Amino acid sequence: MKPLLLFARPLLESLRDLAPIVGVIAFFQLVVLQQPIPNLWSLLGGCLMVVIGLALFVQGLRIGLFPIGESMARDFAYSGNPVWLLAFAFALGFGTTVAEPALIAVAAEAAEVAANADMIEDSEEARESYAYGLRMTVAISVGVAIVVGVLRIVKGWPIQYLIIVGYLGVVVMTAFAPKEIIGIAYDSGGVTTSTITVPLVTALGVGLASSIKGRNPMTDGFGLIAFASLTPMIFVMGYGMLL
Repeated sequence: MKPLLLFARPLLESLRDLAPIVGVIAFFQLVVLQQPIPNLWSLLGGCLMVVIGLALFVQGLRIGLFPIGESMARDFAYSGNPVWLLAFAFALGFGTTVAEPALIAVAAEAAEVAANADMIEDSEEARESYAYGLRMTVAISVGVAIVVGVLRIVKGWPIQYLIIVGYLGVVVMTAFAPKEIIGIAYDSGGVTTSTITVPLVTALGVGLASSIKGRNPMTDGFGLIAFASLTPMIFVMGYGMLL
């Protein structure tokens, strides 16, 4: 009975979060377009699965991913070995990004479009190679970003200066990168900060800031996601220039 009660709260929260989306779709379909909702029962069944899946995901973050991320960050901070801490930060950023479903979908779509535009050979092997290279580039860039973010927390560097320098780099790279890759690069910065990457990276930052004397988890623990969305733009444009 107790597990069901614990699950009831995230279930209600997921239902609340999904309700505006359903309301918007219903309003425009029924009032603006004045058309019946197609496949209504399939739509309702899909919405139910989304609500349950989202509730399970959020509950899993609360009881699993957030605690393990914070505890590992504290353990590495207390160990006093910065090399292992930075290695863990890179591996975490790389591993979570490679597994990011949104990045996999965007990379596959980018490869398809590149083949249709004659940027690469129109073959299955060429498309898979292009998508794989794009994913690896983004994953490495996020790993580097998390390392920079961890160093910022450890050293106490102001985040605003790093962000300004980073976006100046984006502007400079945009002027030299092939126009076909610019949009993909900008979107890559967004898809990296999704369902898998954000919870673990946030837990890492908060746990690390909580473990270092003189650091405030509120002001120092957050900001890693900003780096994770910034560096892919630079790396992917560089990937396009090399390709």
